[in-house]
Amino acid sequence: MTDPPDVTVLGAGIAGLACAIACASKGQSVEVIEQAPALTEVGAGLQIAPNGGRVLDALGVTPLSLNSEAVHLIDGTRGRSVIRMPVGPGFRMVHRADLIEALASRAASLGIRIRLNCQVVEIGAGARTVVLRDGTVRSVNRLVGADGARGIARAFVVPDHAPRFTGQVAWRALVPVADAPTEAQVHMGPGRHLVCYPLRDGTVMNIVAVEEREDWVPAGWSHADDPDNLRAAFAGYARPIRALLDRVEQTHLWGLMDHGVTARWTRDACTLIGDAAHPTLPFLAQGANLALEDAWTVAHYWADPVEWERRRRPRVTRALAAAQGNADRYHLSGTKREVAHAGLRLIARIAPGLPLRGYDWLYGADATRNLPSDSKNGKQ
Repeated sequence: MTDPPDVTVLGAGIAGLACAIACASKGQSVEVIEQAPALTEVGAGLQIAPNGGRVLDALGVTPLSLNSEAVHLIDGTRGRSVIRMPVGPGFRMVHRADLIEALASRAASLGIRIRLNCQVVEIGAGARTVVLRDGTVRSVNRLVGADGARGIARAFVVPDHAPRFTGQVAWRALVPVADAPTEAQVHMGPGRHLVCYPLRDGTVMNIVAVEEREDWVPAGWSHADDPDNLRAAFAGYARPIRALLDRVEQTHLWGLMDHGVTARWTRDACTLIGDAAHPTLPFLAQGANLALEDAWTVAHYWADPVEWERRRRPRVTRALAAAQGNADRYHLSGTKREVAHAGLRLIARIAPGLPLRGYDWLYGADATRNLPSDSKNGKQ
């Protein structure tokens, strides 16, 4: 029988592929198991902030992307600028499929095997074996759960952790555009907001639109919805957004679930990363960035994944709380909204970069530094 690799990764998404590359770069043998028959992604955009970009640089991965110039907050109902906050170098806008392609290419260059169309249906005692859909039993040394919030690894590590519906739903869509500004725009309104930014060569606009509501749809973002429902939700917005949404031909809707940070990320030989450990609400554009940080740092802590979690948890918890705070601010109404917008317009005239400085703890961090040396960590 062939000896199992040092690390087996469940899931060939951003977190899983990045972790595989990080482990292989440290001399560990790695195998990735992915249940999908191909590495394809539903069209969607991502914002890569400097903290995530530093990990991509360390991995040797350079996806096709656009540099972002600013985060622009706009009064969605009036179409009036509230504050345009310039961003420094390192903020990029990338199509998820392009990032997956770049990660997969780097993994292939390192000889990492990716087993496609290979679903794990059971994790054995101690996470020392996995059972595949065809009944095959495979031995495991270390198991990384990068298969998402509804994956089997999360169910193994925290079987009783239940999410809570946030009272918000979100649509995703891509539409063709011309001469789009290279910035991320947040169009704010009572009980809803819409984020949009260009991708690739600037001729595709990524849209994420969020609405508060009491009812909800199943978690996930693969549920097709009628674009007219999206248009109806933002019918009270200014003409430019209505015109943009008129061009939407396909959209997907999902209920936003608050999973919080799970009680633990490691059980026996299985460690969760990315959305499997801490699904992030899409109000700070940090889901992919935190997953990249997880992937790089956990590869340096195999000798003690519990210590990795202890060090990592405070930062992740703070980021999740900051994301939720943004949702509250974007959806203000009445007097609170008028006062908040007036204050931001005043800041825009005096120091437009000031609000983003409050996130220096997030964007300025470098997860690739101050990690255990190989001599202390080594192979398991």
